[in-house]
This record gives sequence, C-alpha cells and structure tokens, in this order.
Amino acid sequence: MPDPTRPRASLRTAVVWEVLQDALDRRVKATGRDALDVLDTGGGSGNFAVPLARLGHRVTVVDPSPNALFALERRAAEAGVADRVKGVQGDVLGLFDVVERGGHDVVLCHGVLEYVDDPAEGVRNTVAALRSDGVLSLLAAGLGGAVVARALAGHFKEAKQALEDPDGRWGSGDPMPRRFTADQLTALVEGAGLAVAAVHGVRVFADLVPGVLVDTEPGALDALLKLEAAAAELPAFHAVATQLHVLGETPGAAEV
Repeated sequence: MPDPTRPRASLRTAVVWEVLQDALDRRVKATGRDALDVLDTGGGSGNFAVPLARLGHRVTVVDPSPNALFALERRAAEAGVADRVKGVQGDVLGLFDVVERGGHDVVLCHGVLEYVDDPAEGVRNTVAALRSDGVLSLLAAGLGGAVVARALAGHFKEAKQALEDPDGRWGSGDPMPRRFTADQLTALVEGAGLAVAAVHGVRVFADLVPGVLVDTEPGALDALLKLEAAAAELPAFHAVATQLHVLGETPGAAEV
C-alpha cells in the first residue's frame, strides 16, 4: 500500500499497488496460503518489499547494490518485518546464481529492463523463477511519456530523437538507457510464455502537473490520484505514460 506520509510518492505508485494487491489477493485465495513467496528483482531499498512483508508475505530482494541492500535491511528492521525480508546481491540476468528456479508465487521486475543488456532474457528469467501458477509484475519506462515531457519543456529536437531512436533515448545526456512501448512490453511477456492479464499506464499526468499545484491546492492530490486511476487502464493513455505496468500470469494462474 502507498505510504500515506509520502503523498507525492503515492502518485508514482498508487496504480501499481492497486493492481499488485489485487493480484496478491487472488493468489492467496487460489493457493489457500496467507503468506506468498515474492521475489523482487532490482528491489533496492524495499519500496515494495517492505510493504509486502507488512501484509505478511515473504519477500526476497535481489539487487546489485550493496548500499541499497543495507538500506533494505535497516528499513525492514524499522518496520518490524526483518524476519520476512531477505536481501541478496545479484541481478536479473544472473538471477539463478542467487535464487531458485520455480520457487515464487509472485515476481516483481520494476525499473529493471531499462538497464539490462538483454531485456528478453531478463523477462525469461523472471518467468522461470515463478511457480506453475505465478504472477509477474513488470514496470518499465514508457517511450511516449519521455517524448511528451521533452516537447513540453521546449526540447523539440530531443523529443523527435527519442521518438525515432530504437531505445527511446533523447540524446547522449539521457540518463535512461532504454524505454518501451506497451506493445514491446506485452510482446516480451507473451514471448516468455505468460498471458497478459492487464496493462496500465503509470504517471500519465503526475509528471506534467506543477508540483506547487498538487501541494497547495485543496483536494488536488486526491483528485489527481483519481484521474490517474481512471486513465491508467485506457489504451489511449498508455502512449503518453511515464511508465507502463504489465501484469503477466502463467497458464496455471490464468486458469484459476
């Protein structure tokens, strides 16, 4: 669940949390187990892992950064869930050097595919980590959102370059190595053998609205959250979202 003490952060995570929690609830009912085994690849300091552990699930975080894993350990301890959160150093391309195949009910792959050399292999590894009735939560940078943002900032040449670049980059100074369209992400998920259960646009409007408006206008944050939720499922808005979220299900999970 989004942290109520960080309202601006909720704009970035609310849509993903709603979809993810619904998927978790369905897996709990289908398995008859209150605690699921969750793998969070690239989970960093635990933005998703710690709240998932608070819900009672067992979470393994794989991340290449020792500093992030140290912060994860501290955060889990402060939240009283250290016994349900484990951090291991590694990455999605070498995933099975540190975790077992086929041992997880849910795998999160958030903000990972943008940085790996072979996104298709990364998705295949996340799928191989799932049980026969598992769910994949995939979150990645959207191409359209970057194009719109550069254009609105007056950087029209960069916007055009991002639109035409194979990796969706607007120039050599672009900090994001790769961006995706919804079609590209769904093709990766389906190519790894999963059924696409849902596609959502994330931060369709949030990154375009002036922060001072959200922070000072009464009721603006709540209204913007509702607008984001309403637009997230509509394919027309996927093309301009800052991020794209794809929920994939194994054949076993899809049959439930």
